[in-house]
Amino acid sequence: MNPAVSDQRHQQPSAVPGPGPGPGVFHPVALDRYADAVAEFLAAPGRTPVPVPVDGRADLVPSVTAANGLYEGLRVPAPLDLGVVLGAEELPPGVAELAAPLARRWVDEKELDDAAGFHDRHAGTLLVIGRYDSLNLSPVRSLLLSTYRGPAHALTLLSGRDGASVAWNVAKQYAFAGRDVDALGLFTDTDRPPHLPGVQVFDDRDFERADIQGEVLGTRWRRVVFQGHGKDDSVNLGEFTICGLNPAVPAVPGLLGPRCAYGLPCYKPEDKLIPLHRVEAVEVVLSACNSGPLADLALYDPKYQLLLNALDGPARTVVSAVSVHDSDRPENVAWMRTALVGADSVDTLNASLAGSHPYPAFMRFGMPDELEEAPPAPRPADHRPDPLLLTTGRRLTALLASELLPHNHALRPRLTKLARKVDLWAARPTHLADQSPGEIHASLAADLQSLDHTVAEQVADNPENEIMNYPAYFGDRSSLDPQVREVTCHCGRPAQEFTRRGLLPYVLDTTCAVCMRCGDVTFRVPEAPALLAYADDEVEQGGVLEVRAALTASRPGPVRIGLFVPTYLREDTVVEPRTVKVRGTADHPRDVTFRVRFAAGTAPQAYYFTVFAVQDLAVSTARRHFGVVPRDA
Repeated sequence: MNPAVSDQRHQQPSAVPGPGPGPGVFHPVALDRYADAVAEFLAAPGRTPVPVPVDGRADLVPSVTAANGLYEGLRVPAPLDLGVVLGAEELPPGVAELAAPLARRWVDEKELDDAAGFHDRHAGTLLVIGRYDSLNLSPVRSLLLSTYRGPAHALTLLSGRDGASVAWNVAKQYAFAGRDVDALGLFTDTDRPPHLPGVQVFDDRDFERADIQGEVLGTRWRRVVFQGHGKDDSVNLGEFTICGLNPAVPAVPGLLGPRCAYGLPCYKPEDKLIPLHRVEAVEVVLSACNSGPLADLALYDPKYQLLLNALDGPARTVVSAVSVHDSDRPENVAWMRTALVGADSVDTLNASLAGSHPYPAFMRFGMPDELEEAPPAPRPADHRPDPLLLTTGRRLTALLASELLPHNHALRPRLTKLARKVDLWAARPTHLADQSPGEIHASLAADLQSLDHTVAEQVADNPENEIMNYPAYFGDRSSLDPQVREVTCHCGRPAQEFTRRGLLPYVLDTTCAVCMRCGDVTFRVPEAPALLAYADDEVEQGGVLEVRAALTASRPGPVRIGLFVPTYLREDTVVEPRTVKVRGTADHPRDVTFRVRFAAGTAPQAYYFTVFAVQDLAVSTARRHFGVVPRDA
């Protein structure tokens, strides 16, 4: 039976005991025996272990062994309403049959040619099964966006790096955890959350004094969260690193890899690496940006990807972030409460983030235990546009009244002086008989030009200047405007642009564009210049990366624009020019060219650069990723 074209409806069987003495609930089999073994299992699930094909994937055998220590019995999970198999012909015979009970009705994958309208034609929850290389921007992005904020169309995925891994992840859905597998863990490098009874919490203080590697690998977890910065190959936990490398999987020639792909040592201590496929957990939550990108948006070769490494391991459920997100203490507390009562992690995290993002940040790989409706996001007050004088006053208020800039910041004296002028001009303009509106505007423009030059030079000298933290500072004190605009990223793919409205008088609104491939691409405040950055995806060691910045000013006038690279790349690069003054217009983009020269010894790996523009005390940024590759001999 091929569930991709079947309309058969399945009832939900109750849990059945495990297969009794023997290998456990899972059993490795040869590929030529797999289809028959599936039929035997479906005929007698109470007496037969779930088969797992391991031909060519000997690395799955230790995962099967570990899983047999986590799961004690079998049951058919509550089926979803609809199921779709992507690329059924690429999966081992028997996978579709094993997956059949997981959905009440199966439809052909051609239905996803119009993914945006799928749920208009087919109501209900949806299960998508397929190899990772079939989980692309189209159709998955439309399915994700259409399923956001509610259980009626909730999306569940089952996948893996190849057919054997897909079969392994389908098999794991039939198992339930042993009663003694009850540990809940939260490892975070970005928060110091409260310690709820029943949850083991580790933060940056613990990373300096505890054997985190031993804690992670020495515990059988019911659910565990790894939260930290990283890329799609790693999550940083202080000096410890959750690692996506599966050494048994061959690399794909020509694809970008991290440092280790080129024979260089890891950027973190290698004796503190934690291989994700060795983590014994029923559910793994990867609470790091881009921890589970769609296949055509991935930064690195699948050999190094966290998501695929987790799916190769014993975890029945893997929760990963499809793009960027602002998960912080509210999400950590919500997850801990959810874990303690057994509710769904994905729905909880996405609901908690609904006030910050107009998109689902997390995806579910594994059948859900239950679905809960996410609350609607609050609607903030409408924004009223202001002339230049009031715009400047609002920005000065934000910079001086907030804690964004420390009290001894070099800009504060000059900002305070201009704020006094703006206060007088705004409060009593008609009393300033010695200055016409034109003269006031000219005086204000001159002050702004001088300050913009100072800001641009300070950022060029020190890109970590506190003023550059405005998206996070203001965003944390804002609520999400429900209006979302579809735009095009500088990589050419679709993106979403949304605005966070400040909740306090001195908090500026912030506008962000997010692409599932590039992440949070641009940041700006209202009426600030708009930026996009274009460059090649790769540059050779010792080469030159030419960058074209497209600048659209908020108003006609001078704009300072510059480019910088992250701290770990600055010693190996020269940026030309560092900053430049151009005249911007609001009618059409103005192109500005930069060149980034790389040292011959620059380490091959993924990097990024940031283009910034300063106009009227507003800093706009555009970030783009690229890779340095070894120079051809």
